[in-house]
Amino acid sequence: MDYRFTDDEREQEDIPEVNLVISVQPYMYEPVVQRITGSESHELDVNDEESNSSTSDGEDGSEEINLSTAWRLQNTSWCKCENCSLMPTVQESKCCQETNIVDGKLEEAAITCITHHEGFVANCLNIYVLETSYYEYLQENGPFDPNQMIHENYRYLAYRRFTRWIYHVLGKHRRVVLPSCIVGKIREQFPAEQYTGFKYPK
Repeated sequence: MDYRFTDDEREQEDIPEVNLVISVQPYMYEPVVQRITGSESHELDVNDEESNSSTSDGEDGSEEINLSTAWRLQNTSWCKCENCSLMPTVQESKCCQETNIVDGKLEEAAITCITHHEGFVANCLNIYVLETSYYEYLQENGPFDPNQMIHENYRYLAYRRFTRWIYHVLGKHRRVVLPSCIVGKIREQFPAEQYTGFKYPK
């Protein structure tokens, strides 16, 4: 017995058409980030800080400063840990105690500043740990810029290690502001005549 349809029978069948076009767009479900920055954004990235920075979101490389927080640029009254210093942008003018994610570590060690935590000292200031991270970075990402001084490389790695220690995994190009006390302590350990601030990725 032949069960094939004739052309006339096929036309009579009511088979709905299925639209196979997917309408999902890139970054469609990504949250929108509200940013308040100064002329140079110096937030720090889990992936990039000093060596691979790019310009800010503004067309001229600058963004407007929110007047309600601009007072942070003139004093350190916002600092609760007593280890922060004046920073060039509003974002950087942030204390570790304003970062809820470190609260557990502060309570666990009964300290007022994350820079006093033995985990911070071991991960971010110990030159032998950073040397190991340096070789790991070389293996995974290739060499640093040969013109960079070793202290600049160690600062970069220390920022990466801090974000890894606190945030675990952030993902590519997801950047977070490191507290002023963290930046200051790492710069004190690995000084330079000039520092390159963080800028948002393109």
